[in-house]
Amino acid sequence: MAISNSQKTHWPLILLRLFIGWHFLYEGVVKLHSPSWTAKGYLLSADGFMNGFFQWLASDHLITVIDTLNIVALLLVGITLILGFYERTGYWVGVVLLASYYLAHPAFPWLEQGPSEGSYWFINKNLIELAALLVLMRFPTGRTFGLASLSATKSPLKST
Repeated sequence: MAISNSQKTHWPLILLRLFIGWHFLYEGVVKLHSPSWTAKGYLLSADGFMNGFFQWLASDHLITVIDTLNIVALLLVGITLILGFYERTGYWVGVVLLASYYLAHPAFPWLEQGPSEGSYWFINKNLIELAALLVLMRFPTGRTFGLASLSATKSPLKST
């Protein structure tokens, strides 16, 4: 099957999808294989206007469920984006995860910066990756490079 010129222009988007998918998959696998990992410390150190909610999620009766859901969601996003199948589901789950990570530790200059890589003013890596997922939602690349191409009858990336 020949790749059209319009499909060739989507390779940067495909790479972005694969890289973000790898990041989510890696994070999920590392947490899955680390029996001592828990989100409890991250949630308890939440700052900002939603800190009460995140501290409630860290409670003893919920933390096991929250940890499991976090790992499953990370793996789901990673697998769907890497395989290019059910991408939309992966994008939405990724957006919800990244938004929750951001809201737990918002990059507001008047708040003490919690567990993060660097110091930010309003924008951090979680928000950037979230924006990238929103862009990718508009360009479903799985039909160009992914398992979705096996069931696709017409590529949505082809120009008409």
